[in-house]
Amino acid sequence: MRVHHHLIESLVEAERNQSVIVVARDGFGNFSSIAEAIDSIPEQNQQRVIVRIKAGVYREKIAIPKSKPFVTLQGDGSSLTIITWNSTASDRNGTNLLKTYNSATISINSRFFIAKNITFQNEAIAHIHGETGKQAVALRISADMAAFYDCNFHGGQDTLYDHKGRHYFKRCFVQGSVDFIFGYGRSLYKDCHLYSIANKTGAITAQKRTIRNMNSGFSFVNCSITGSGRIYLGRAWGDRSRVVYSYTYMDALIAPQGWQNWNHPERNRTVFFAQYECSGPGAKTSQRVAWARTLTFEEAQPFLGTDFIHGETWLLST
Repeated sequence: MRVHHHLIESLVEAERNQSVIVVARDGFGNFSSIAEAIDSIPEQNQQRVIVRIKAGVYREKIAIPKSKPFVTLQGDGSSLTIITWNSTASDRNGTNLLKTYNSATISINSRFFIAKNITFQNEAIAHIHGETGKQAVALRISADMAAFYDCNFHGGQDTLYDHKGRHYFKRCFVQGSVDFIFGYGRSLYKDCHLYSIANKTGAITAQKRTIRNMNSGFSFVNCSITGSGRIYLGRAWGDRSRVVYSYTYMDALIAPQGWQNWNHPERNRTVFFAQYECSGPGAKTSQRVAWARTLTFEEAQPFLGTDFIHGETWLLST
């Protein structure tokens, strides 16, 4: 952990006053379910609450509300602590379709969230590109200043809904088939493994930056991309989608064209899809679409570090 001099004051105060809640399926904890532990946290919480989740498979659908910031979920290891559910976009809550947004196994709506050493899973896995209603989110992060360390995200179509806010993912594993990292977020993925389970074609990202002054985008640094299928680095969900891969290993599954415009050729002129100093058989740029970018060091620099997400003000550890 680093010594910080620019952290947001409310975060500094919250970290000075930590409490711990233990969740254990065997009964040797404060609660036997994660939902009960979250319910026990007071509204407008102002201290860091570490929810220590002991090893086990927790079949729960969980939501952390906006009114409960400073929550940490800490598992015993990403292969040991597993949170799983199986909702899809076509499921119903009474008469209403869940849709993609509400299909998430866990939904995070509170600021200053941290997760460590946990697998987040949606069991309703789609391997085939574009199956209607099969979107099945493992985790949705809809709040600012969230960090994930050594976590796994298992799903198929729309695995990780990087919805909005600034986020940091370190040493994480993200599995999916179609658009398995998607949303409006401004996020840095460092030392992560992106793993495709697609049977045919698929895409890693669907970033939805829509206007020039929207400060969002996905940056992948020192990551690796492996798995099955013929995979695109990203699809232009928004008119100004922004995705950059740097120092990333790309296996042969990457489609030579690299990127897709979502059947909106007008987006070719406005998206920012780029790579810098990537390696592996899938990293060759000779057959990339004409509107893909290969960056210089100066052009890549803003995407390489935690400055991209203003991490000096809120990241406790990098």
